[in-house]
Amino acid sequence: MLPFAKLERYEGNEALFEMVNMSIVSTYVGEPLHIHAEGLRGTGKTTIMRKAQDILPNITRIKGCIYNCDPAEPHCPHHRELSAQEIIDLGVEEIPMPFLEISHSAKVGTVAGSIDLAKLTDGCNPEARLLPGIIPQAHRGIIFVDEINRLADTAPEITDILLDVMGTKPGHLQIEEAGLPVVHLKVIVSVWAASNPDEEPGALEEIRRQLSDRFDMVCYMGRPTSMDVLTNILKENSHNTKVHADRDLINVGDYEKQHEIYRQILLRWAERYNQADLPDFLRNYIARLYVKHNLESIRAIEAMQQGAVLYSIIKDRDQATITDVIRMLPLILKHRLDSDTLIRVINDVDVKGGKESMFSFVNKKPNKSDQTEETDYFKSVGRPLKDLKRQELINTEKSLDFNKVD
Repeated sequence: MLPFAKLERYEGNEALFEMVNMSIVSTYVGEPLHIHAEGLRGTGKTTIMRKAQDILPNITRIKGCIYNCDPAEPHCPHHRELSAQEIIDLGVEEIPMPFLEISHSAKVGTVAGSIDLAKLTDGCNPEARLLPGIIPQAHRGIIFVDEINRLADTAPEITDILLDVMGTKPGHLQIEEAGLPVVHLKVIVSVWAASNPDEEPGALEEIRRQLSDRFDMVCYMGRPTSMDVLTNILKENSHNTKVHADRDLINVGDYEKQHEIYRQILLRWAERYNQADLPDFLRNYIARLYVKHNLESIRAIEAMQQGAVLYSIIKDRDQATITDVIRMLPLILKHRLDSDTLIRVINDVDVKGGKESMFSFVNKKPNKSDQTEETDYFKSVGRPLKDLKRQELINTEKSLDFNKVD
């Protein structure tokens, strides 16, 4: 599989690369950001998410802690009662940010936790001890679920666990095993998922709407349309390239250097995110959007706030703007609203200036250049709903040209 630095970037997958960056930054500072990529099979959703492991920064944990306890805030059953000096005596270590997957064959015990059979059957010193599952081991990192719509359909018990973990930030996990005390854990983990809504059993929001709402952002993965991009993809996946892969070994060091540059950029963004905040007038705008359109989920507006700040940072802006909030709307609302409401909300951010405009409270007239830019940005959206096909509604964020607002 190609290294992250060598993956092709094009207009159709730009939103996914941006969401991956934002989620890594947010997770690193202790605030999960759950993201979901939808799209046609074979477009590279899973590849991008899995290869993001190449650029994950290191985290510091108590030495040997399988729960990845932060030395400044230990949370696991073994370390949360220890004093600062006792933690110093144990020592600390750096490890890559965890990245674990939940497969479709996973059981509740492997996902949450179960009895450690190795300890139980130890001939010298048998004891009943808890073995943490995938979720507690991914604390302060990422969990990836491929084809999550299928998992939601076939494994409702695992879906229920994900609902608890994703329901709050940080999440909550309860591990129960007969003969052992119940263990409650705080879990800081971002859930990444991929799915194809056009295949059985259908889109996630149609199968388990409650789980769909837990995802802060959903993007639709577009197909590459550039011949140059497609030619490069074909070349990298040709038989000749794979057979003579050893010829590229000389470039491994170069790729690792690029990955290290990515890590340093992510760490710089994380430092800025720790200090950043959303301006009050943008909070007012988001709150007004919620009230005016009778949005159901408060998670949606929380994601708008989190996403706008993160997006402004990865675009190297000093402060989030209305443009950043607008950029988040399709990603955050597509899976939460019916098609009619989604179109109304997106149309409602037109800044041409009527009294009913969502931006009228700013009390500031846009200058001519800004007005032209925003008008061009939204001119293709104002189409009657009856003229839009379902696929176009699924691709709402794909059809908008966000490059004009960068």
